Amino acid sequence: MAVIIDGKMLAKKIRQELKVECEELIKEGIKSKLAVIMVGDNPASKVYVRNKSRACEEIGIEYEEYLLKDDIKQEDLIELIKKLNKDENINGILLQSPIPDHLNINEAFKTITYRKDVDGFTPSSVGKLCIGEDTFISCTPYGVMKMFDEYNIDLTGKNVVILGRSNIVGKPLIQCCLAKNATVTVCHSKTKNIEEYTKRADVLIAAIGKAKFVTKDMVKKGVVIIDVGINRNEEGKLVGDVDFENIEPIASYITPVPGGVGPMTIAMLMNNVIKAAKEQNNQISKL
Repeated sequence: MAVIIDGKMLAKKIRQELKVECEELIKEGIKSKLAVIMVGDNPASKVYVRNKSRACEEIGIEYEEYLLKDDIKQEDLIELIKKLNKDENINGILLQSPIPDHLNINEAFKTITYRKDVDGFTPSSVGKLCIGEDTFISCTPYGVMKMFDEYNIDLTGKNVVILGRSNIVGKPLIQCCLAKNATVTVCHSKTKNIEEYTKRADVLIAAIGKAKFVTKDMVKKGVVIIDVGINRNEEGKLVGDVDFENIEPIASYITPVPGGVGPMTIAMLMNNVIKAAKEQNNQISKL
């Protein structure tokens, strides 16, 4: 039976540490503040934004929300980001995705100043990650790496297989795992005979958005499973990209859905906001 990697518990622990750190900063006259931009009326985005707001309140991070109509022009969105870039009271800027199709999200991300890029999506952040410099790491990959640390899962020399090559999860995870001396293979929608790769994986990270895509016959005994997927099955229940029930008995470690990677994403966003506040006030980040 696998050890269940409890992301909910770890995220709570990190939030508690951040709350103490935030209180210490406030005593020094340093406040942390996150600005979140949401364009349109996406129901899922509303839930995510609400969860981020609650996390900020719990830790002591000030929170400012910008709800924009879905017909906003690109230049108006860019203008708002530039305004927030200049606002010294704002430490972190987050543009909630997805945004309407008529808007260029990459141009918007590029506009966010590196110093406030708490989502780790700007070219500067991505580039620094690739060459091993200190930077803001995309929150979900960062959360996955914290899980490895917490459970003493050493990636050195391990075959890590990542399913998915998104800019938000898959690609940053490549660099994070390489930095831990893993041998990394990336599979995606055009990969042929995926099972040939997954069966060799010591660590399998699934981030493709297909419910229960990874089955028992695709993995070897003792594999470490990190399930980043969040899907709803026919009954409306949240499930991951991995067939948890059938793989859990043969895995060494496995993350559940829900309660695994999800809570870690918001925890690491909060970490990045505190990091930004400290760096902008010439402090040294502890996390």
